[in-house]
Amino acid sequence: MFTPKYPPKDTAPPATTIRPPASDLPAPAPPAAPVPVPVTSNRPVVQLTPGSALALAAGGGAVVLVVGAVLVSMLLAVAITGMSVAVCALVIRSILNSERNR
Repeated sequence: MFTPKYPPKDTAPPATTIRPPASDLPAPAPPAAPVPVPVTSNRPVVQLTPGSALALAAGGGAVVLVVGAVLVSMLLAVAITGMSVAVCALVIRSILNSERNR
């Protein structure tokens, strides 16, 4: 009941490959020359004029300035919040110490 049942062993003889002598082999065909494929696209070609390059650079600079201002303001908000929490902790500690000394 609990003994494993294995499949029967393969009794076929091992396969052997028979290669003809080198003189009987046909000569390999020369590689075919690659055929150039014309590249066609339905998308319009974007031409960058000096005016559009200047507008693109100005837009990129504006994005960098805005993102920098937002990040600096967030850092400043965190710093101000931390300082106010520290001041509140000092005031509360001072009040508690003055109550203990009475």
